[in-house]
Amino acid sequence: MTPALRKATEKDLPAIHGLVKQLADFEKMPNAVTTTLEDYSKALISKEIQIDVATVNDHIVGMTLYYSTFSTWKGKMMYLEDFYVEPSHRGYGIGSALFDLFLETAKSQECVLAKWQVLDWNTRAVDFYINKGATIEKDWWNGKISLTSLALS
Repeated sequence: MTPALRKATEKDLPAIHGLVKQLADFEKMPNAVTTTLEDYSKALISKEIQIDVATVNDHIVGMTLYYSTFSTWKGKMMYLEDFYVEPSHRGYGIGSALFDLFLETAKSQECVLAKWQVLDWNTRAVDFYINKGATIEKDWWNGKISLTSLALS
């Protein structure tokens, strides 16, 4: 099974949004996705995000969604927000091809670092990244605040 890899277009967004919901289910957070197709469309059109898709027989079976950011310590970097391949298409090298394309894109855009998060219980993903040469940091904690529910005084 050889996937076709390409940049996503607006017409791909419903399938991509569906994959993100599958990812949330896999990560045991099925109600966490609150983004809309309009959110995706605005971000894609404004180039806030980049998305690569893997297709098999014109069906989107995997994707990477990422964006450029900046590390004050290292410089320009690419952040991989979501990376998912449908379970029925795993084990065929699709994830590896998508991840390699993500890294190639980061390098071509003169990034010096690529970063992402991985859940500690997802040992298959941790092993995948380590096999790709990644360092998995365990000494930093993530912080976040939901701005939709924050009342500033």
